[in-house]
Amino acid sequence: MTQSDSPSSNDKSDTNTLWGGRFSESTDQFVQAFTASVTFDKRMYRQDIAGSRAHATMLMKSGVLSEADCDSIHQGLNDIEKAIDAGDFEWSVALEDVHMNIESALTQRIGDAGKRLHTGRSRNDQVATDIRLYLRDASDAAAAEYRRLLEGLLVLAEKHADTIMPGFTHLQTAQPVTFGHHVMAWFEMLLRDLDRLSDTRKRINSMPLGSAALAGTSYPIQREITQEILGFQSICENSLDAVSDRDFAIEFCSNTAICLMHLSRIAEELVLWMSAQFRFIELPDRFCTGSSIMPQKKNPDVPELVRGKTGRANGNLISMLTLMKSQPLAYNKDNQEDKEPLFDSVDTLMGCLRAFADMLPAVEVRKEEMLTAAKSGFSTATDLADYLVRKGLAFRDAHEVVGAAVAHGVANDLDLADMSLEVLQGFSEDITEDVFDVLTLEGSVSARNHIGGTAPAAVKEAVSRAKARLAATYNV
Repeated sequence: MTQSDSPSSNDKSDTNTLWGGRFSESTDQFVQAFTASVTFDKRMYRQDIAGSRAHATMLMKSGVLSEADCDSIHQGLNDIEKAIDAGDFEWSVALEDVHMNIESALTQRIGDAGKRLHTGRSRNDQVATDIRLYLRDASDAAAAEYRRLLEGLLVLAEKHADTIMPGFTHLQTAQPVTFGHHVMAWFEMLLRDLDRLSDTRKRINSMPLGSAALAGTSYPIQREITQEILGFQSICENSLDAVSDRDFAIEFCSNTAICLMHLSRIAEELVLWMSAQFRFIELPDRFCTGSSIMPQKKNPDVPELVRGKTGRANGNLISMLTLMKSQPLAYNKDNQEDKEPLFDSVDTLMGCLRAFADMLPAVEVRKEEMLTAAKSGFSTATDLADYLVRKGLAFRDAHEVVGAAVAHGVANDLDLADMSLEVLQGFSEDITEDVFDVLTLEGSVSARNHIGGTAPAAVKEAVSRAKARLAATYNV
């Protein structure tokens, strides 16, 4: 900005008229843009207008505001909301944020009645209320996507309750499981994430409005009226805490990070399983992209991108924690920095949940490839050890016997089920003809028929219980 462009020391033409009375010069244009938040917090306009409507009604019922002014405020706010919805509202950086943009527009439309709206409140409790209302709406929208994803997983698990695949530890073949059982592991992870979100919503749903700047207000307000109108479950008990803490937003970001961690684990498996080295699954073309140079490529971009977005979610959580770590009571300008990471966590969570809810039910499972893979790697070795224990051997002795049999199999390229009875009896005389009942993959998975087990019958029962849990808790 050149000398001639600079405002004079007594030029107040750009000073914010909603708070500029104490100031003798206008805000530096760079500072004005640097401190403004309207470019990102305008997404809360619906919540801001809802809070203002409720505040005006409460002031009127408390005798602070006339009925005529209240009616004018409501009509003006309705008109502003319609203008924003239609894209006909002009947002001003000079007015800093969504709150002052709307209040200024209201005053321009209805005159002095608009100036009376801010009676008994501060931007401090106003923004705290808006964020809670916004997060409450976002939590409900995310919960709907969670439920859609969880329902899809149950359909997939039930469909593949008897589809056998190798189970892994250390990414090495461990024991045979059913694909339905594996999918139900995903279900349990994500159901806990939904539980966490629902629990956090209870803490989000407490009303700070009425706390004013930090100490409450001397006006005879009735916070219970505002609470009822806005549908808050409770009222924040302490005005200092209500305007200054963002732990509920940090908790939402934490929940998002945990969910993205779970989705990233699922994504990693999808990426591996779709590779030519596994060939366990196929993703529909609509969830993949190709290569600009290699015509044969089909890249699992959606799960890869979800896996990558975990970094955003983790970063947003760390940003929020760092933001709050050394703030004294009560409100500080630092808290303007809460919105962008919070909004990004909301957008990231919603996008990833939607992508997975659309994609996972459409996964094509290659049953034969899974079955073939389960037959390699001595996945029934534990079953043979359990068999010997039932014959009277101590488990450690049985473990040693099976280890020797596996070593023989590795040396001769034979799976346990492919060895003759005579060869197996060379490792233990306790082995008899019935050993082959436990060395089959079907026998192995069917033997684990208990709550939490991988047997097809157990998986179907788990799906049935899960449907009941969803219906009872989340009205699915």
